[in-house]
Amino acid sequence: MSSSQPNPTGPLPPLVRPVEIPGRGRSLVASGPIKPGQIVLCDSPLLLYPSSLSSLPSFCSRCFRVLPSQPLPCSSCHVALFCSARCLSLSHPPLLCHALPPLFSVPSSSPDLLFLLSAYSLPSSSILQLLSLHSNSPFPNESTQILHSQLCSLIPPNLIPVNFSPETTAALVSKEKVNSFCLMNPISSKNGDGEVTGVRAYGIYLSASLFNHDCLPNACRFDYIDDPNRENNTDFTFRALHDIAEGSEVCISYVSVTRGYRERQKMLMEDYGFKCECDRCHIESRWKENQGDEEVAGDENGGEEMEEIEGEEDGEGEMEMMEEGNGEEDDEDFPHQYFFLRYVCECGGTLAPLPPLHGGVSSDMVECNLCGTVRKDEFGNTGCV
Repeated sequence: MSSSQPNPTGPLPPLVRPVEIPGRGRSLVASGPIKPGQIVLCDSPLLLYPSSLSSLPSFCSRCFRVLPSQPLPCSSCHVALFCSARCLSLSHPPLLCHALPPLFSVPSSSPDLLFLLSAYSLPSSSILQLLSLHSNSPFPNESTQILHSQLCSLIPPNLIPVNFSPETTAALVSKEKVNSFCLMNPISSKNGDGEVTGVRAYGIYLSASLFNHDCLPNACRFDYIDDPNRENNTDFTFRALHDIAEGSEVCISYVSVTRGYRERQKMLMEDYGFKCECDRCHIESRWKENQGDEEVAGDENGGEEMEEIEGEEDGEGEMEMMEEGNGEEDDEDFPHQYFFLRYVCECGGTLAPLPPLHGGVSSDMVECNLCGTVRKDEFGNTGCV
């Protein structure tokens, strides 16, 4: 996770605007020139929900900070725990609260069930906002029908939402699959190898969901979930890696940029239902080891969540290739080597400059969005890739 940085002061200028891009759908483009490190978007969650039942004893059920040694239990379900009196007073989704005791008798409950109980607890207007997001195949199928039946057994008749139906359940699941973001556990302090300990919660962020994917992104996400000085600790901040021209699309990466071509394509198809055709993928698809892999992404659509700050040990293919050389390929076949040298941390996270200083002067410090390291920019802030 990211280190604790000061909150931006004052209202942020509208640096991005939503547009329709043919073949890419709703997207975010720069509404003016963007400098390295500038905050292009701050977004608060429409919905937060636990990643699993096993995460409940470790994290606050409201803000998802690590729980203190003496947490406060929910007075209704006696299962959810809170880090403070404030979080206890704000509580957690009512339908989830009602369902937690019986759910603990079936510990293998699907994460989709936790999402649906949380989503159906939203006001009708917020459910409509969630349903307005992009998704694939929103029609009921066998798995969503099973989920809906489970919901029927968990929600008492007097608490059933007005828009509760198999069709809405299927639509909600399809929206969650391609629009949810992970809130990750901090890197383990017991080792220094950048090991990520897992996902503590998921969130739906309406504006952030408009970011499209690129395997060489020009922006990345920072969150400061365990920062004790942040009231809105689950807000996301997206910062520019380098100069972005007015009208250019602002993109993040849905998967770790350190993953190789085959793995990226497979994950993007399975999790988001598309084959990436970015410049980097066009180049890497021509490498000998990727020849004949047009179908490597697979045929099944599904989804998990947007995870552009992953750092798993199995996602270091590009870093290893850069260190060992690329066989017979020359620099023309690996033009994005500079990106890895400048914007990829040793832990696998993404490095972005800190926000510009007073007067708009670009910072010469960079921060990793995974391990939180802040250090001097070894390349100097030229602002270009």
